[in-house]
Amino acid sequence: IPVSGVSLAAQPPGGQVTEGDRLVLSCSVAAGTGPLSFSWHRQGSAAPLATGPRYELRAAQHWDGGRYHCTATNGDTTADSPPLWVTVL
Repeated sequence: IPVSGVSLAAQPPGGQVTEGDRLVLSCSVAAGTGPLSFSWHRQGSAAPLATGPRYELRAAQHWDGGRYHCTATNGDTTADSPPLWVTVL
């Protein structure tokens, strides 16, 4: 089954975080069989930020703000989540 329905959730909700606080992003898929792998991307950065279903910023800084998305793959198919704007206050 191809990977589909990739979604991104943020804690705190909406991706709005106070500078110095923790931000956790999590990625999930609605469908897709086989071994799933995840990668994290920020607009303007060529290399993935991290791999795995969770991405954590322990102490968010102003430069961490921007547009993030996760990519899920099962080896055969790849799908991206909708983007999330992270705002550091």
